[in-house]
Formats: sequence, C-alpha cells, structure tokens
Amino acid sequence: MNYLIDTHILLWHSDDNQKLSHQVTLELNSSSASLYVSHATYWEMAIKKGLGKLDLNVPISEFRKMAMRNSFHSLSFDNEHYDVLEQLPLLHADPFDRMIIAQAIAERLTIITQDKKFALYQNLVPILWN
Repeated sequence: MNYLIDTHILLWHSDDNQKLSHQVTLELNSSSASLYVSHATYWEMAIKKGLGKLDLNVPISEFRKMAMRNSFHSLSFDNEHYDVLEQLPLLHADPFDRMIIAQAIAERLTIITQDKKFALYQNLVPILWN
C-alpha cells in the first residue's frame, strides 16, 4: 500500500508516541508499505514553529533526516498537484491539509491521519484513520 502521512502522524512517529493506533504503527513499520511525506508537512512545521504553535526540541531538518532513515519518500509539489488543488472543493480551508489532500489524489495515495476534517474529502481520497 502507498501512504501519504499527515503532519501529526510524522511528529508522533518520530517519538514513538502512544497516540498511534496499532494498525497505523503496523503500516508505518511494514516493509511492504511505501510511505510519503509531503513538503507541505515540513512547510507546516516551519510556519507553526515560527508562530510558537509547535514546540520542537530539534530542528525540522532532523525530521527530514529521520524520514529518510525510515525510507519515507519526500513528495515535492508539481504541476499536477497544483491542478488538483485548484479543482479541490473548498470544504476545509487549511492550506497545508488541502495540499496534502491534493497530492494524495494526484499520486493515488492513501492518507494516514487523525484529523477529522479530512473526512470531508473521503469521497475523493482514501483515508487510513489513526
């Protein structure tokens, strides 16, 4: 299975947080799963850290290194992602979530999240709920 992980899932996975469900933990550690982290995730972390809404003990670059060590693929933005984003219904205004949703649709990825706002798009993109 191919997954795009939401920002909080990356944060929780980085410190073995008990908030991760058993099923999500299995998928994150599965050798048969292909896991992707959007550049929107790192962008969101940087913005929220700068605003004081996210307290991190390490630089965001450490999360990127951890993702690489765990064989997560980095997903940058391309024209197809922007095209999908432009057509995406405005059911949820968070720009980071909208980009993650658009990328998942374009790349045919299942999103791993606990954010209930993603349910607004579950008819457009598959979601593995934490």
